[in-house]
This record gives sequence, structure tokens and C-alpha cells, in this order.
Amino acid sequence: MSQPQTEITVGLIGAGRIGASHARILAERVPRARLAVVADPRPEAGQALAQRYGARSVTDPLDLIGDPRVDAVVITASSDAHTELIVAAATAGKPIFCEKPASLTLPDLDRALGAVAAADVPLQIGFNRRFAVDFRAAHDAVVAGAVGTPQLIRSLTRDPGLANPAGVPPWTIFLQTLIHDFDTVAWLNPGAEPVEVYATADALVAPDHKASGLLDTAVVVITFDNGARAVAEASFSAAYGYDVRAEVFGSAGMVTAGDGRSNAMVLRDAGGLHQGTARGDVELLGESYVAELAEFVSAVREGREPAVTGHDARRALVVALACIESVRQHAPVAVATMTAAARPGVR
Repeated sequence: MSQPQTEITVGLIGAGRIGASHARILAERVPRARLAVVADPRPEAGQALAQRYGARSVTDPLDLIGDPRVDAVVITASSDAHTELIVAAATAGKPIFCEKPASLTLPDLDRALGAVAAADVPLQIGFNRRFAVDFRAAHDAVVAGAVGTPQLIRSLTRDPGLANPAGVPPWTIFLQTLIHDFDTVAWLNPGAEPVEVYATADALVAPDHKASGLLDTAVVVITFDNGARAVAEASFSAAYGYDVRAEVFGSAGMVTAGDGRSNAMVLRDAGGLHQGTARGDVELLGESYVAELAEFVSAVREGREPAVTGHDARRALVVALACIESVRQHAPVAVATMTAAARPGVR
């Protein structure tokens, strides 16, 4: 049996907000990982991030992917570029970590997953909630039977603000925000698959932008083949800060995860009770990002499948696309109708 590689040299594609966070984690927090190259079409952004951690910068991601010194690729570029980057990295034989969503349509995702399968390389998707300590404990409790048979499941995402409503592409609330919750509720209902979706959505935060396709508030009911019902909700206007929570109610009890606090400190003084509330996702779920990238590097070193796979990405995308159809039809939509041949996509 071959020994794991001592160190994994990583190339990062995308020097935006989440890319900068992942770069710091790879450079400073993940054992046996070395950030070697940063690719971004904006030379200034790529150079600034690369120099911060002693890495090289390139403007063409294909240069990074084709570099024989790069062992693995981390993709944090814009979502519409994910498919081609996954295909290119897989074709080059490179293990891949890709931020969610892996693709925006099923045909694109199936093409990417086909390339991954043909190359037999690891692919991990950035569903980081699975790596948050409280979410992992909740999942483990469900698996251990602590709540009995899951009956009602809940997951929510509330973003702290909508700075530029005009800059939000149509269907973002399903394809890029609630996609986390769709993965979470399936993960918290192990062994079950979604069979029906009923979604409602509106522009309550920025109603003037609804005509251009903005939906900023949504509630989704998902029916699973084991009879459990899940509710996933999202809003782009949590005045108090980033808020992510989950709950599983079962025949023998209930388990919850997440409470919106950046830490467990509670201050009581003359002004009342004060708790540290996280303003952003990286602040609230910072350690989960570390854990997911550590899992990716470990999977690459050990030559095994990562904990979050392309199957997980596909299931979540199928639910997201079913939500789009449900909103369009004002009716429940069977998940089975969302085949690889369907292209609801983005209007």
C-alpha cells in the first residue's frame, strides 16, 4: 500500500472574498497543505493575494491547472465558471475542491461529473455546514437514533444584508443560498431522497427589483421518500447578522444546531443581555471552512473519496431547480421530473 503524500501543493482559482478566506486557511491552518499558485483574471487581485502567502500568481486558470507542480485545485471562481474549471482540472488529472454550486444546470453538472468519473479524481463540494461542530453533532445524533425516526426537518439561511439588489442574478436565492440548506436537510435525513418540492418566493427586502428577477425571501417544503418533511427558508435581510440554523424533530426527540452567535459568550450589564452575533458567514462558520479544506487535503493525500461528493452536489441542484419550476408553476413539483435533459436553469 502506497504511503500518503507528505505535502499537497494547492492551486487556488479565484481571489474574491471566499477565495481570500480559503487562501488564508490553506496557507496557515491546514496541515500538509501548501498554497503555491493563485489564478485570477484581475492581475492586481491575484497578485495581492498570492504575495500575501508567498505564492505565485497567474491570470489564466488553465496555466494553474496545467502546472505539473500543482497537486490539487481549489475553485472559488464565479459560479458560472465552475463547470469548465472542473472539467479542465479533471482532464488534467487533478483532485478538485469546488465551492457550491458545482454547476448551475444539470446538463453542465453531469458533464463535469462525467469528466471527474472518467479521470477517477476526487471531487469535494463546499457544503461547509457539514463540518461545523454543532451541525456534525446533530447529524451524528440522528444517525445514532437519538431522535428516533426523522419527521420534521428545518434549515434556514439569513444573510445580513442586500447591498446591491441590482447585482443579484435571478434565482440566486435557490441556486446559491438555499443550495446549502437543500444539502443540509438531506444530510440530516440520512438514507432518504427528496421526491417533491413546493417553493414560494418574493422580493420583500427590495420589492422595486422584483421585475428584474430578484427574489430575496423564500420558503421551501421538501418531501422525502421516507415521509419526512423539511422546511428550508432564506432571507437576504437579517438586520442582526448572518444566521444559520437547523433542526430535526423525530419520533423520539429533537436536535438543533446553530444559534447565530459568533461565540458562546453572554454579557449581562445595566443595558441588558448582550451576545456576540456574527455579521458574516466566514465569521460565524470560520472553523467549518478550515475543517472542510482539511478534509479535502486529507482525502487527496490518502487517495480516497472526500466526505462531500458530486452526488451530494447533484441532489442539492436538482432540488434547487425543482424550486425554480415550483415558483414558476405556483405548484408542487416532483423531483423525478428534473432529469438531466431538463434545462430550467436561469432565466
